[in-house]
Amino acid sequence: MFVTAVAAIIVTMSLALLRATLGPTVFDRILALNVFGTKTVLLIAVMGFLTGRPDFLDLALLYALLNFIGVIAVLRFSKYGHFADPELGR
Repeated sequence: MFVTAVAAIIVTMSLALLRATLGPTVFDRILALNVFGTKTVLLIAVMGFLTGRPDFLDLALLYALLNFIGVIAVLRFSKYGHFADPELGR
């Protein structure tokens, strides 16, 4: 059953990569990369369960936080064109 879950996660990851390459807008590509990152977190967690190593869950949580921060940074850069605070006028 877990092998089926891993296979399904890999299929959805490949579909997300396909959307990232074919997406008509930048936001479609960003959303596809966010989905890919989320599926990677799921894959790490399932593989940690299959191998009996619960410390993989810590790695999955760390990757989820990095994915979230990265998506927020890319969205801010795509909106403003820089990372500076727009109210400061820099």
